[in-house]
Amino acid sequence: MKNTVKILALILTFQLSAQKVKTSGQWLTGENKGKSFVLASDDYMDLYLGTVAAYNAGDVEKELSFYDAAFGAENREFTTNWHASTEKVTNTPTVIIPVKLQGSDDALVLSWSTEDRLWKNGSTQKMSLMEVYSFNKDKKIYDFSQWYRIDRENEFGRPVGGKFFGEIESEYTGRPLVFSNRGEVEVIEQLMKDYNDMNVEGFIGVFAEDAVIEGFDGEVTPISKEMLNGYFDSLASVSWKLFAIVPLKIYDTDPASGVTVFSREVRTGKDGSVWEKDLVENFYFNVSGKIDRVIQFSRDMTKK
Repeated sequence: MKNTVKILALILTFQLSAQKVKTSGQWLTGENKGKSFVLASDDYMDLYLGTVAAYNAGDVEKELSFYDAAFGAENREFTTNWHASTEKVTNTPTVIIPVKLQGSDDALVLSWSTEDRLWKNGSTQKMSLMEVYSFNKDKKIYDFSQWYRIDRENEFGRPVGGKFFGEIESEYTGRPLVFSNRGEVEVIEQLMKDYNDMNVEGFIGVFAEDAVIEGFDGEVTPISKEMLNGYFDSLASVSWKLFAIVPLKIYDTDPASGVTVFSREVRTGKDGSVWEKDLVENFYFNVSGKIDRVIQFSRDMTKK
């Protein structure tokens, strides 16, 4: 009997302690600053699982039925195109937490999951996801946010890849490469426009003072206004057409980058001569964002 009383007392103590925990956490910014969270009904968990089932089945209309009218209209085209481009997606939730902010009719479903994707082009992906679904008082989804971690075995989409070797072995040898995003693409696109317009002032503006071009013929030439003026003087027109721009840098180094540009160039001389080549050029951007070196490779046009 004494043991039974002790057990009942212990259970009551736990219950009373649990009742004291009414809220937890806190929203730290904006109009909801200072508000805490409470657990929401499992109805929201069931609705979330319904969206996952529709998503895995590729059922666009069923998936959109869980959204409110505005959010559904906004995402119809994306959702349709997404499922049209995938052969099969399998999202597997691992954690689901429905919560509400104090005093709010809205609810949030926080979820952790894994997702396997087989695209119709044959590529595969595996992701670890953290997602937040926002439900209104009518229990319809009106917003959605997603964060992801890419599996290291992914065929594409990883933030690092490849390997740098260098002309001589250094501390950077063996490091992977990452995409650089300091405006290099926009600079090259503008460079193309200024070149085709024979705009020397615009063209020269993106180069460092001591910049050089190592031409396809092996000649190393300083890039200057004088050189460019002399270059364009003999030409009636130029046409530089870009095929691809690939800005890369070595992982865990300063922001200097190398941009590989694939293109075709046609130069028409005032004497009627035509020069036409396919080009591969490496534009090296220094830490200040200026181009200080260009290395050029060329080939004659493929004969058809």
